[in-house]
Amino acid sequence: MLRRMSTRLNYLSGMKTWTFSILLAVTLLSGCAGLSASDIIDLGDRNAPLTEQTVIDGLKEALRIGSERTSSTLSARGGFSDNPLLRVALPEELDRVASTLRTVGMGAQVDSFETLMNRSAERAAGEAVDVFVSAIRGMTIADAFSILNGPDDAATEYFRERTTDELTARFTPVVNEVMNRIGVYNQYQEVVRLYNAVPLTRPVSLDLTAYITDRTLQGLFSTLATEEKRIREDPVARTTALLQRVFGSRSSNTQ
Repeated sequence: MLRRMSTRLNYLSGMKTWTFSILLAVTLLSGCAGLSASDIIDLGDRNAPLTEQTVIDGLKEALRIGSERTSSTLSARGGFSDNPLLRVALPEELDRVASTLRTVGMGAQVDSFETLMNRSAERAAGEAVDVFVSAIRGMTIADAFSILNGPDDAATEYFRERTTDELTARFTPVVNEVMNRIGVYNQYQEVVRLYNAVPLTRPVSLDLTAYITDRTLQGLFSTLATEEKRIREDPVARTTALLQRVFGSRSSNTQ
């Protein structure tokens, strides 16, 4: 009888341990990006076919992470000015202005003006996340699979097509406000005034806001494409289980 009681107690103890382990695992996994029970099963079996919902969740997470990294990088001080590939250079319309002013010893004013243009672009880049999030919410199943199976910049092109107009509208007043606040317009007017005072020069006219806005957009999508490529190709850049599941499966299928 004592032997039967001992066996029964051992059985119950084993059941409690097993049940606790399952509950702990489910609790930990359920914290990953709001996954459903079926998604948790998918994550556990990396050889199982991807469900539509898992693909959509993975792509949305990739877009969210990529856009947040991009906006954070570019909106930091030096995000444009310290990057030779993204730095907002003087527009071609001002090349002869800059050249003339440097010749007469006013290069410092030209450099200061260029730096202030980049500060305006950096400030505008911080406005991109909300616009990107709105585009992510509107993603369809067809969009998700098209991005997953598309080229390295498929997600970036998805954003470009759906957000360029809104980003332009969003960036323009920000660029205007920043240029006024930090003195870009004053610096521009001073540079042009100095140039126009030089004998035999032609007057300069330029939509500076449109120029800086356009260069900000170029830098934004260029950096976003780089982030997307990293997530697709570099396992280290897949910082969540969901990204590893979706893009890891794609990498295996393309080998």
